[in-house]
Amino acid sequence: METSQSALIRLDPAQVRRARTLARKAGRPIVQLATTHTTVSVERATVRLAGLEGADSERVPWVNRLVDAVRTEVGLEHGVALPIWDALVRGQAPDLLTLAQKASTGGGGFRIPAGRDLVRARSAARKAVGTGIRRIDTSRKQRERLVRRYGDAPRRPWIYLIVATGDIYEDIPQACAAARAGADVIAVIRSTGQSLLDYVPEGATREGYAGTYATGENFRLMRAALDEVSRELGRYVRLTNYASGLCMPEIAALAGLERLDMMLNDSMYGILFRDINPVRTFVDQRFSRQIHARAGIVINTGEDNYLTTADAVEAAHTVTVSQLLNEFFAKEAGLPDELIGLGHAFEIDPAVPQSFRLELAHALLARTLFPAAPLKWMPPTRHMTGDVFRGYLLDGFFNLAGVLTGQGILLVGMMTEAVVTPWLSDRDLALDNVRYVLDACSGLTEDFRPPPDGFIATRAREVLGEAVGLLESMVDEGLLTAIGHGTFAGMKRPADGGRGLDGVVKRAETYLNPAIEALEAPQ
Repeated sequence: METSQSALIRLDPAQVRRARTLARKAGRPIVQLATTHTTVSVERATVRLAGLEGADSERVPWVNRLVDAVRTEVGLEHGVALPIWDALVRGQAPDLLTLAQKASTGGGGFRIPAGRDLVRARSAARKAVGTGIRRIDTSRKQRERLVRRYGDAPRRPWIYLIVATGDIYEDIPQACAAARAGADVIAVIRSTGQSLLDYVPEGATREGYAGTYATGENFRLMRAALDEVSRELGRYVRLTNYASGLCMPEIAALAGLERLDMMLNDSMYGILFRDINPVRTFVDQRFSRQIHARAGIVINTGEDNYLTTADAVEAAHTVTVSQLLNEFFAKEAGLPDELIGLGHAFEIDPAVPQSFRLELAHALLARTLFPAAPLKWMPPTRHMTGDVFRGYLLDGFFNLAGVLTGQGILLVGMMTEAVVTPWLSDRDLALDNVRYVLDACSGLTEDFRPPPDGFIATRAREVLGEAVGLLESMVDEGLLTAIGHGTFAGMKRPADGGRGLDGVVKRAETYLNPAIEALEAPQ
């Protein structure tokens, strides 16, 4: 995805290099943590890649039953691959599903194999998990073929619209209608609270609240429907969901298998706004981003959320710091620039003098720092008051800022934000707003040249300088400590607190995960 353009503002190259160097230094201890630990969700994702799906009569997924049984009998320090495939090779069960069923009643008979038994178990595990990796490769190639066959979105930024009724069978016609009305990316937002579930529901679901559950079957159904409408429209319509929360690796694996195109993927959202343990989610994030890199999925990060609780002017530099850290973590996991959709938002209080110029400064700073990234530009939410006329005007200014500053992905703002879950008519009006601005202002960037020492360029440099200062202190104290002190969004989240810490395990020297081996092997 090509989004780069000639820079509209100039930043000090030495300061930019300094910022990235500091982000690497702050991020490396987190990578070390992620490469020396595993989690229950990483292990479950690995088993999902080998083909295990479905749930028992209590709706507990078989992957949970199986991984829990392995943990109870031999621990997770060595990973689940060796004990599971050792049991299969020894004839404890003919397949994964039968083994999970036996294990759920205490009949797994797991052990950590040694010698020739270890070699046989390792070989069987690599073969089984490799099947899932090859499915992901096939899905990526299929996306590339369909984009060539149907054509791509006709312009940038991509128009990104959310649907989510709670019922996948209601979501599908709404998603298709949105695509016909001009949406390039359909996001199915998850049911409230799914990020706190330590399992992924199974099957097609109809009972979500303020969103629809992310499941493998829901992914399949929506992808098939959007493929049909892509054929009808003559352009490939992309599908987005959310790989965050306690099951980030599993949802990432399902997304890769079912050819989703874009995924929300950012540890910080779960840490700050769902109180998920920082160690747990940083370990999960690395594995999930490796999956996304292999699948060719564009990630979206969640810096926009910081500005829902912190002041968008005073905390602007924390967004930049998070973007730099997310860039480092993404590239370390194998994601190239064109798959790193860093987030930011139009959230400055409209009552602030020159608020639109400030928005342009912050947006251009991100565009200039990350010229090849498909930046995701989020609409106003915090200062939407319920006055739909004012809200529609604010969304128009937001759309204009997105065009002027060359954003890559534009989430459609709703004038009924903070009033109701949008009606279909609200979405139609919102899409009209986007289309008008994109059509009327197409090419306007060639006429938009902020003075080198004017208000916009000066403010951008000021925010970058504050970001460098924060990164310097972060390198000294450590990223986990900074998060614990409330550096981001004013939320204090200590490394030993939050949900999911009991699902983190330090790896043994003999740890084996065939999925990680395959994802880290040279392509």
